[in-house]
Amino acid sequence: MGYRVIYIEKCEYLRLYLDNLKVEIKNDTLLIPVSDIQILVIDNYQSNLSVPLINKLTDNNVCTIICGVDHLPKSYILPMNGHFSSSGNISKQICWDSKRKDDLHAMIVKMKILNQIEILKVNNKDFEVEKKLYEFVDSVVSGDKTNREGLAAKMYFRELFGDDFIRFDEDVINAGLNYGYSIFRSLISSIIVAKGYLPNLGIFHRGKQNMFNLSDDVIEVFRPIVDHYVYNNMMEDILFKQEHREALIQLTAKKIEIDGRKQTVNNAIYVYLESILKELETSKDVYLFPKPILYDL
Repeated sequence: MGYRVIYIEKCEYLRLYLDNLKVEIKNDTLLIPVSDIQILVIDNYQSNLSVPLINKLTDNNVCTIICGVDHLPKSYILPMNGHFSSSGNISKQICWDSKRKDDLHAMIVKMKILNQIEILKVNNKDFEVEKKLYEFVDSVVSGDKTNREGLAAKMYFRELFGDDFIRFDEDVINAGLNYGYSIFRSLISSIIVAKGYLPNLGIFHRGKQNMFNLSDDVIEVFRPIVDHYVYNNMMEDILFKQEHREALIQLTAKKIEIDGRKQTVNNAIYVYLESILKELETSKDVYLFPKPILYDL
């Protein structure tokens, strides 16, 4: 997978030209090697994509996101076969042990709450709320049957965004959260496919109409990264601006800490996903999780 994050906002045609993405804007053209691209976001409802380009993007496992007229991600382009051993990996995925999945879900919930606490700390929020979230971490049980994740999220969002904040309302804060989460979700999905697994067979998430259940399990510990950006950059805005969309996409081009080392977000997802798979498929205790603070490359 490449390293460049490309955002297309004004373009008439996107074609393949000698293994390059050819961007045509009126009388101007731009060539970008497909092998250099990690994420391609097409945020122009009138753009035209060629079939050879789509096939080349999937061959290189480029995370390709197509936005609708509201600028929110509407479609992902994923390859049918992402790995040479996908059949064997999917067979293992179907047979993942329920007890191990419940135990792993509990660990994911704990680490998600710890990352939420870290975001509250760096933004100088109420220590009493942080203290309560630590209590939730200590009381998470296998499968999170007491819903500590939901209780923590309610306190966390209200402390970060204010008492009047309601998740999934139609406002600029929720628009930023939804957009940022969608970008991370699509990148995670492309990495899951590249490793030969199905994004729709999850650990905890089991929605019958959700094609990205496993992606939604993996993304949980990364969500506070998006929360941190939205809190520091969008609280005073009324409209969800293009500059916000571009900045949220660029979050995936930075570094975060995992296993005591700073890695690109892309590599950190690989490391994190690999630790999850080993937890589910071996008897080894190898779970690793990323911290939520970003660093420039």
